[in-house]
Amino acid sequence: MFTGIIENVARVAKLEKSEGNLELYMESPLAAEMKIDQSVAHNGVCLTVVEIFGDRTYRVTAIKETLNKTNLNDLVEGSPVNLERCMTMGDRFDGHIVQGHVDQVATCTEVEAHDGSWTFTFSYDTSLGNVTVEKGSITVNGTSLTVVDSKEGSFSVAIIPYTYEHTVFHNIKVGDRVNLEFDVIGKYVARMIKGYLG
Repeated sequence: MFTGIIENVARVAKLEKSEGNLELYMESPLAAEMKIDQSVAHNGVCLTVVEIFGDRTYRVTAIKETLNKTNLNDLVEGSPVNLERCMTMGDRFDGHIVQGHVDQVATCTEVEAHDGSWTFTFSYDTSLGNVTVEKGSITVNGTSLTVVDSKEGSFSVAIIPYTYEHTVFHNIKVGDRVNLEFDVIGKYVARMIKGYLG
């Protein structure tokens, strides 16, 4: 389980195709604190650490199913990636409940700079049944955020300078794809209501 509070922006050191899978070699100072079989969220995608090289680089594997449902296939060598290690018992819960299971990808349709903040707007396919709620929680590339403007098939989030500088948001531009994980409580409520309504 994660909280959507990004610890570090890693860099893709190398990518290797292995049959239908993608091996990602990630460079981050957090590698020195990792261990084999640990769960780490990469742009919101929970992946297992399978190999560690020294104190700066480690490897994770993304299988075909994961690649089909996330933006990991868009990565190239040098790409920045949001990292969050799984939460530990007793920690403060600063974000919201994040599972590291991406529901779908969205496309950035607008980036608007304000006086000291930014508004990012994203569009997504509604056929999968996911919805946002104004002032509700949403995870974008692993970052816990609050929905500012919720519409059918789109939403906006407001980004403060700290988040802009310490996550991949300063690299996101119009046309880029991002990973979305919708609020888990909202997903269960939507599923129950759908069941009641038939």
